[in-house]
Amino acid sequence: MFKKILIANRGEIALRVIRTARELGVKTVVVYSTADEKSLPVLLADESVCVGPPASNQSYLNIPNILSAALMTGAEGIHPGYGFMAENPDFAEMCREHGIVFIGPTPESMRALGSKAGGREIAAASNVPVVPGTGVLEDVDAALLAAKQIGYPVLLKASAGGGGRGQKVIRTQEELAKGFAQAQEEARLYFSDPAVIMEKFLEEFRHVEVQVMGDGKGHVIHIGERDCSIQRRNQKLIEEAPSTLPDTLRQEILDAGVRLAKHVNYAGAGTLEFIVDRDGNYYFMEMNTRIQVEHCVSEMISGLDFVKLQLEIASGHGLTLQQEDIKLQGHSIECRLNAEDPDKDFRPAAGKIDDVHFAGGPGVRVDSHCYSGYVIPPHYDSLIGKLIVHHDNREQAITRMKRALEETVIQGPKTTIPLYVKIMDNPFYKRGAVMTNFLKTRMEM
Repeated sequence: MFKKILIANRGEIALRVIRTARELGVKTVVVYSTADEKSLPVLLADESVCVGPPASNQSYLNIPNILSAALMTGAEGIHPGYGFMAENPDFAEMCREHGIVFIGPTPESMRALGSKAGGREIAAASNVPVVPGTGVLEDVDAALLAAKQIGYPVLLKASAGGGGRGQKVIRTQEELAKGFAQAQEEARLYFSDPAVIMEKFLEEFRHVEVQVMGDGKGHVIHIGERDCSIQRRNQKLIEEAPSTLPDTLRQEILDAGVRLAKHVNYAGAGTLEFIVDRDGNYYFMEMNTRIQVEHCVSEMISGLDFVKLQLEIASGHGLTLQQEDIKLQGHSIECRLNAEDPDKDFRPAAGKIDDVHFAGGPGVRVDSHCYSGYVIPPHYDSLIGKLIVHHDNREQAITRMKRALEETVIQGPKTTIPLYVKIMDNPFYKRGAVMTNFLKTRMEM
């Protein structure tokens, strides 16, 4: 096992890694921007190194500074968390060149799966269905021809995209003629890569993802699936495990996820994202080559520590778990507690948390880096923390989540908590009728 690792991230995921590392006797170094000087990860890590000012491109995306911090402190590995450097194959390559273990998949796997276009090709080679669509589109003429063949509406997507950004729904030829260059520019601004692909846009579908672990030598297992259909602006709000899919369809999707991950000899934690239409057809969207924000619900139903598994695999201990060792029990739900105002189109509400009281009790877990008096910086995402519950079945989990939400008090910024209480009472949600357009079609906002 590593003696010391550096965590190249911030917020709740940095704290999450620190906690598992401490239980394993692994020393931690956390990097931080000046905006995060008083955050819990900085206060609780064994060492901390400031890597720049608040702007991400000068701190959490500053590769020379992060590598220098790792070398200076003697860290043997770097855990990237999610976001920032987590899916950057160049960073993983530079870690390797400097004798530092990147705690994640190989740069080769990341490059193969890192673009949506590349992911579609690998899915096809793995006999995994994909949404009708294209590879990278060279120009607007190619886009117009492709849309005519696929049929409107279509979805333009940044090939290098992630986190729900860089997506544009196109319903007419006129919209496509005007919007293609804009989609390329947004892709360049978000991801420094103007490459855009096109897919058939499905009006209503579930977002279901498969959690996998691999040893990089062809051994891959799944740890169930999650439903992440409750979203706003293509970004997840509520996740749960398992999904409410029929057992046969669930198994087909799980098998497809493992098959694709084996195709690239995947190493570490990864998530394969699928969409499932109203008729039960499923299609591969993309693979996230990192730990997910919502990994907690899968931990709750499996009893496993995913960060521990990541560290064991990366340190050379391999993956000893077999598929038959995975025993999933009960139901888990996670609500992302965001500093946002749902009544004003989820406008960010950064600022000081005057007071906070998180829920507790049986089957309740809170992952948060915030505390009373903490100031939420305006420079990053609005996540205050994650409220996770577990119970014997979905109905009981919903009841427990509502209780935990009503028990949670965050004074200062507007939060998404009131919205989640309404969702827990929503009859469509209670019976599992969830689609990605849930907030627009099944909720009174």
